[in-house]
Amino acid sequence: MTAPGRVVVVGAGAAGLSAAETLRREGYAGRLTLVGDEQAEPYDRPPLSKQLLSGEWEADRLALRPRADLRGLDAHWLLGHRATALDTAARTLTLGGGAVLRWDGLVVATGVTPRTLPGAADLAGVHHLRTLDDALRLREHLRTAASLVVVGAGFLGAETAAVAREAGLRVTLLDPSPHPMGGLLGPVPGERLARLHRAHGVRLLGGTRVRRLAGARGRVTGVDCSTGETLPADAVLVAVGSRPATNWLAGSGLALGDGVECDAYCRAADRVVAAGDAASWLHPRHGRMRVEHRMNATEQGAAAARALLGTGAPFAPVPYFWTDQYDVKVQVYGVPRPNAAFRVVEGDQDGGRFAALYGQGGVVTAALAWNMPRQARLLRAHVAAATPWREVAGAPAPASP
Repeated sequence: MTAPGRVVVVGAGAAGLSAAETLRREGYAGRLTLVGDEQAEPYDRPPLSKQLLSGEWEADRLALRPRADLRGLDAHWLLGHRATALDTAARTLTLGGGAVLRWDGLVVATGVTPRTLPGAADLAGVHHLRTLDDALRLREHLRTAASLVVVGAGFLGAETAAVAREAGLRVTLLDPSPHPMGGLLGPVPGERLARLHRAHGVRLLGGTRVRRLAGARGRVTGVDCSTGETLPADAVLVAVGSRPATNWLAGSGLALGDGVECDAYCRAADRVVAAGDAASWLHPRHGRMRVEHRMNATEQGAAAARALLGTGAPFAPVPYFWTDQYDVKVQVYGVPRPNAAFRVVEGDQDGGRFAALYGQGGVVTAALAWNMPRQARLLRAHVAAATPWREVAGAPAPASP
């Protein structure tokens, strides 16, 4: 495959930057352009709901690379420019304002956009948390607020609830699921997280939905719940998930399902690859999947760049993610599912440290460590090898759904 003469990377986050760096590292010497809809240079997103929100870090610590390293890429940076349309036949990319870029190779790494609730945009004091600006606005508001209602108990919601509670706010965390992150981690870790939050004074409302956001004079005053209760709030964080940022690709010729649909090499079309939160690809072991985790963005950006150069291999990572809440770090390797078998293999799930395995289809599918980072790395080997469940847990794992 002939190396493309002009490569455009759409998305200047972790996946886009990783793709650009890999292109240069693999010897690509052509014209390289990075397009990002934010003005900020590439920064790390996981600290937004933790160290930045708490005030432990300032924004300058989030930079993914020193400015000198970014200059060393010899790239043309178009920050603060949103991609609005793509024509794969003509190989053109249109930006907001009408500018058109021509390309010979394209990397789509536009990430996700937050889901929202009806009326959220009309009320001051309602926040989402996706960008650096979002986090700074929320941080400033929490400095003067007395109460926060968090709608959604996934990663962002649970982490933000922990930060706000440690800052002294009255915090209510509600979610349709019974336990925080239970829909991802399953009932045992979910219940353990619920006890952690309650022990720190968070009010948890599992199995609860939002009927509407209440407000007065253009400012949020509370949340009306499916239980009939109205939760008063000075601030509300809506953390009800996200969707791939792919609306701009309508009519492009790319297959769009739950993200840009790619093959096992992250190829979406001729000379088009995708990476990060916006990419849905065929994992050789797990089938079609889309992963919204920081490490996946970096690894997939590199894999997509190599595919664009014709030197790639099937992208088959062991997914990894983590969450920090209070004094607890939970690390997970693999693909946990709520209906998988769950077995604690070290420590005590009712104590401060434990490690566990998930099993499905007769094999180990994931590993979780609660304040046991060394064990997390050791158990990863079972996930990578798909160790038979009987060898580690002594009982058959349930069949895959």
